[in-house]
Amino acid sequence: MEIPALQGLTIEHGLMTMEKRAPLHEEHRTLRIGVPREMSNEERRVALAPSAAGVLVANGHALYVEQGAGELAHFSDTEYAEAGAEVVQSPAELYSKCNLIVKVGPPCGDELDLLQEKQILISALHLGATTPDFMQRLMQLGITGIGFEFIRDPDGSLPIVRMMHEIMGMLAVQIAGRYLESNEGGKGVMLGGISGVPPSTVVILGAGVVGEWAARTALGYGAHVIVLDTDLGALRSLEHYLDRRITTAMASTQYIRHALPSADVVIGAMMSDGQRSPVVIPEEIVAEMKAGSVIVDAVIDQGGCIETSRPTTHSEPTFRAHGVIHYCVPNMPSNAARTATYALTNVLVPYLIQIGEVGSINEALWRNVGLRNGTYVYRRHLTKKSLAAMFGMPHRDIELLIASGI
Repeated sequence: MEIPALQGLTIEHGLMTMEKRAPLHEEHRTLRIGVPREMSNEERRVALAPSAAGVLVANGHALYVEQGAGELAHFSDTEYAEAGAEVVQSPAELYSKCNLIVKVGPPCGDELDLLQEKQILISALHLGATTPDFMQRLMQLGITGIGFEFIRDPDGSLPIVRMMHEIMGMLAVQIAGRYLESNEGGKGVMLGGISGVPPSTVVILGAGVVGEWAARTALGYGAHVIVLDTDLGALRSLEHYLDRRITTAMASTQYIRHALPSADVVIGAMMSDGQRSPVVIPEEIVAEMKAGSVIVDAVIDQGGCIETSRPTTHSEPTFRAHGVIHYCVPNMPSNAARTATYALTNVLVPYLIQIGEVGSINEALWRNVGLRNGTYVYRRHLTKKSLAAMFGMPHRDIELLIASGI
């Protein structure tokens, strides 16, 4: 199994470890970790690569993987079994065996009925599709829910979000380039120019991680790149990182109306951490864009930042509005399922090990600020103020809940 950055070489395994059983601390708790097969949004990723099994088993834990969970990311059941995981036949069996479930998308449909009392659930939350009923179900069961979108380390970084956003930014430009082609109904232009022919104009809404990596990729193709944001500091930093090879402007109505009608590609990357994305492009401006232009709303899983956007799927990824091709697939990193799975594995495994080492989820949340920040339901309470405001529900401070033992 190759390391993505070293493909073609003979080094094996995504996590370089010596699979020797580590000595257990007195407070160590054996975790029974379940990795189900993803059921929603044509998800191709899996939460943990086979290499994670050897690390977790060596640390005294058990890993259960549903049959076929890694198939769409090209990880076989045999790879998981050889690394030390137990492959189980059904999701019902997996959920019943495990005290911790780690998955990519939030449980949906029949999965909600499989959740067990007081399980730990680590997954994405997908704010654009989350409902009050989902929250109520988790709270009724006393689930500890930890969301990828909220896990924030002491340095302020969002490790899982950043990795997925890097992938999203790069994919957004690759996808836009494909849909500009004539056989996809686009304008029939290339992102980069050739001698005597100017390049395409790519307008990126948002100077965060998605915007940064979209800009890097678009520059690599040779496009003319314009980045708009409401944060002047973020624009200044991005100009510095990219050696002033981009054009920046404030995302005011004036600049948006000036930039979009001439754009060949618009990448929606405007978002607020832990909140719904702000809608910054009204439909009337989309209507002024050229027919055959492409919009990729890369933050549609957070609600989208363009008024005409609506979620699409990998099997039907695009639609047209006002003659403009819209690509609005919520789980874009699923298109790079293997790379994204390695990224998730590298971030999640240390968290899983720490939960086991300290002996309880209560202690793990107290000691690890990243996990504590990531928790959105705990002991039958909603613990995220932003979610409480979104759904009109009460919330309790996570630190007070942990300290009080409620």
